[in-house]
Amino acid sequence: MQVKIPSPLFSYTKNANVVEGQGRTLLEVLDHLNSQFPGIKFRMVDEHNQIRPHMKVFVNTNEIRDLGTQINELDKIMIVAALSGG
Repeated sequence: MQVKIPSPLFSYTKNANVVEGQGRTLLEVLDHLNSQFPGIKFRMVDEHNQIRPHMKVFVNTNEIRDLGTQINELDKIMIVAALSGG
């Protein structure tokens, strides 16, 4: 499945903004991404296995917070990083 990566994480994906993911749940997809791009999952998921507050994950057009959400091969995943500063 197609996973869109936000620019703050491009350093992990060698500047690729879209990568291929695999898995039946969102957690499996993120684990698969981490196997390809070590360290990327820690930027998205905290030590309590929760999506970090400054990250949003959309499956198709729905925001998903539950890592156990079922995913299928036709789904498109978009990861969004909130901007902060002032």
